[in-house]
Amino acid sequence: MDLKEKLISSFMAFEEQLDLSSPIHEMRTRSLKQFEEIGFPTKKEEAWKYTSIAKLLKNDYSIFPKKETTIELKNVKKFFLYDIDTYKIVFIDGVYSPFLSDTTHDGIDVCLMSAALTRDKYKATIEKYFNTTAKQDDSLTALNTAFTKEGAYIFIPKSVVAEKPIQIIYFSTSEQGPMLLQPRNLIVAEENSQVQIFERHQSLVSHQVLTNSVTEIFAAENAIVDYYKVQNDLEEASLIDNTYVSQKGKSHVSVHTFSFGGKLIRNNLNFYQKGEYIDSTMKGITIIGDKQHVDHYTLVDHAQPNCESHQDYKGIYADKSVGVFNGKIYVNQIAQKTNAFQKNNNILLDDTATINTKPQLEIFADDVKCSHGCTIGQLDKDALFYLRSRGIPKKEAKGLLTYAFANNVLESVKIPAIKTRINKLIANKLGVSVGHDL
Repeated sequence: MDLKEKLISSFMAFEEQLDLSSPIHEMRTRSLKQFEEIGFPTKKEEAWKYTSIAKLLKNDYSIFPKKETTIELKNVKKFFLYDIDTYKIVFIDGVYSPFLSDTTHDGIDVCLMSAALTRDKYKATIEKYFNTTAKQDDSLTALNTAFTKEGAYIFIPKSVVAEKPIQIIYFSTSEQGPMLLQPRNLIVAEENSQVQIFERHQSLVSHQVLTNSVTEIFAAENAIVDYYKVQNDLEEASLIDNTYVSQKGKSHVSVHTFSFGGKLIRNNLNFYQKGEYIDSTMKGITIIGDKQHVDHYTLVDHAQPNCESHQDYKGIYADKSVGVFNGKIYVNQIAQKTNAFQKNNNILLDDTATINTKPQLEIFADDVKCSHGCTIGQLDKDALFYLRSRGIPKKEAKGLLTYAFANNVLESVKIPAIKTRINKLIANKLGVSVGHDL
């Protein structure tokens, strides 16, 4: 039995845990049929031309957690933003960990998706937002919707500023063998609200784990959402991250993605602008080596006039690693005065490394400022010679140049603790200095 067949046959057992009268259950059933019709993506699809997940699907994954796993805080503290005060919502092998978490209902809601999906208190919000911006024709999103049970639910009421950043941490262990995890996050920021969120998926031991994650973010008028994703997992872990962002007028949403560790990472990031004077920011740094594979697939849908979007992705590839960047900007006919910027710069440290990059513009309005571009190259030989002539060894000189290349993406990071953490992580990856094990 292959993984697709296993998932479809397992759905009946999953249903036994659910309220079959819930409208969400009907949505789950439709999504499962959608997945059954489409199946897993293959390289025959244009969007997956350079990324194959065929090998990942051959593992015999455990679909549901068999038992709760406990972890001592001292063993995982280094993975948290422990040097600042935050709310925390933590999961271990897909199961909520109350011991490691620090949630709240005081002014804002930071709680479990399982609670939001089943309690009357959250019914109106779930009916209004859940699965309304996620792509209905995406098979992996449909699969996640069908098996949605746990994840983070974050609700920021009108005119409320979250006092502390919120951490969403997913730990996985090897105690249950190879695992397929499918977390679902819903973030709603109402009018004039503000929130900062830090997300991480982390294996604690090297084992086969495939995470199919879906996050929906809704920013109402004048809302500000800053989202930071740190992807620095162990070598056998793979992540498919689907993030959908819906913005209303004058809202500001930024998503920073830092991809450093893991076997295969696919980031699908989709922004939908549904008002005027919206600002959307997507930035990322990828530093990988060995046989790692990282694929960024972005979309910005400019549907209204007077909006901006900014994309800046930088990649550093060594050994036999493979990078993919496919960025699309779509400007609707009525979206006059659009200002859209997209840039993808890459450095190949070895002849065996590969980058496939495809920036795209589809513009149907005539009064716009839109630009895109990409560069692929190696380190500047003159700059390298200059550093070596000053007594800096070759390895350290290369590290300094690549560090300077990547580091300017951090200028837009608003949380100093994250900026410091990522700075040290980049330095460690490039051999510039020794920092924390992150």
